[in-house]
Amino acid sequence: MTDAALTPLGAGFFAAARDRLRARAAAADLDGLLLLRAPNLAYATGLFLSANERPMGVWLPVAGEPILMLPGLERENAEGTGLSDLRFYDEFPGEVPAVLWMLAQIGRKSIAIDLLDASLLDAARDRLTRLDLTDHAMLERAIKQPEEIALTAEAAGFADLFLTRLQAAAGDIIAQGGTEADLMADAMTHAGGALKTKHKATFTGTPMDITASVHSGPRAALPHGAVLERTPQPGETVIAGIGASLGGYHAESGVTLIVGEISAEQRRIMQAMTACNDAAIAACANGETCAAANEAALAALREAGLGAAIRHRIGHGMGLEGHEAPWLAPGDLTPIQPNMIFSNEPGVYRPGRDGYRTINTMIVTETGVDVPSRFQHNTPIDARVIAL
Repeated sequence: MTDAALTPLGAGFFAAARDRLRARAAAADLDGLLLLRAPNLAYATGLFLSANERPMGVWLPVAGEPILMLPGLERENAEGTGLSDLRFYDEFPGEVPAVLWMLAQIGRKSIAIDLLDASLLDAARDRLTRLDLTDHAMLERAIKQPEEIALTAEAAGFADLFLTRLQAAAGDIIAQGGTEADLMADAMTHAGGALKTKHKATFTGTPMDITASVHSGPRAALPHGAVLERTPQPGETVIAGIGASLGGYHAESGVTLIVGEISAEQRRIMQAMTACNDAAIAACANGETCAAANEAALAALREAGLGAAIRHRIGHGMGLEGHEAPWLAPGDLTPIQPNMIFSNEPGVYRPGRDGYRTINTMIVTETGVDVPSRFQHNTPIDARVIAL
């Protein structure tokens, strides 16, 4: 966690974001962009509104003023953005679908829309001469600005804090018959309380949260699963995966701990996962494609004889969404560039037996990769135990 004072993104950030998005529209020979996805709306306006059935949009023309178009119940929120052209529809679903109403308000013929229900596709095309369904805002968001990076780095520290508390308190909780749910609740209270104590006054009104999962024993072989009233047993693995957000920006940290002593086989697997983590960092630092970085990382697990235990890609982008493009995965040929942010998630899953996963946040820089997640760095493999 940084010591420098942080503040929510301000009007200057959002104005600059709109200018960058206008430039993308101009480069694509469009009249402008209609942004309907909630994270894109937040990126362009600072409005962190929960997505629901009522469409919300902002029109960013290449030339002219933006138009913010929302359901009428969001009028006061709209007035807080500083945008001058605000337009409202009454209610959903309405006699005219809200997105088609927005197209009429825009009055332009060559536009990109980042999200469009298939049922409206033909009607939208009838109203336009060119419809581009590229999410230009997501392409822009993939390259983070310094203010965004600072929020992500700070959030990573609170994800680490969860892990620090978990390791310190888990032995006593388990000894008293405590369960996965008890472990998560204790560490969540600790890390979430610290996050709010430090940042609640400044960041009220923006997303700020801790999310977590704790799985143990054979259930650790499930990459995703419900946290249960199950007491971890000596010799078992405990996987903890933590997400933290500050000012709307996400980071992740995660680790596998062993209840009691680490066996030789557990140590071997954890060493292979470290090699996997390091290979992902090296590939990102070298500017490989996302798919190539995924392959380079997972190759380290295959070389350790763990190929059959791979269940998922090595990572994903993070920012205004916990999971967002680009993806460190097969099929994503995006070149990795400075100021992209990714998760780094080696995972080994052996159904009916055990599972292992670690998570670091990676910030790609001009000279390499910064890793604001520090728990793994500060806790060597042989120290990743829950003492009973």
